[in-house]
Amino acid sequence: MRINFVARNMTLSDALKDQAEKKFSKLDRYFAEEVEAKVTFAAKKGRHTTEVTVFLPGTIIRAEETTDDMYASIDLAVDALERQVRKYKTRLKKRYQNSNSIRFENFEQDLPESEEEAQGHNLVKRKSFVLSPMSEEEAILQMELLNHNFFVFKDSATDEVAIVYKRRDRNFGRIDIEN
Repeated sequence: MRINFVARNMTLSDALKDQAEKKFSKLDRYFAEEVEAKVTFAAKKGRHTTEVTVFLPGTIIRAEETTDDMYASIDLAVDALERQVRKYKTRLKKRYQNSNSIRFENFEQDLPESEEEAQGHNLVKRKSFVLSPMSEEEAILQMELLNHNFFVFKDSATDEVAIVYKRRDRNFGRIDIEN
């Protein structure tokens, strides 16, 4: 795994980087060497956040953990990624059966999948609606009025479909769709 480190509102020390590389090496048994990961460390008001994004071909696995100690955040993020890979093992195996991105032989074979995991998630509701052209600000307002975490809209400036969403830090994000 190739790891790119980013630090926000803090200085990235060699000790922190070495500890992170050591902890994330635990995941190497699941991923091939060519898999890239981005690790972002952030400090804000005494809280330390470790955000990890692993880029697999066609899939992104992400974990974010915040604690009072950066080293604890690293440990929790590694554990969260490992849980995600284990939880979605069957679905990932189907998707990557002819790929060398994930090493499935390193999963314990005798871990029984729960009935819920075996069945997957059920799609229980479908919605359809007309995309009205609106600005980004109007889309955020509409999302807030609906009390949703995201909102799909047609950008009046670009005439493209986009998504605005509420982030954990109470700011907003935007996802643009590429064809």
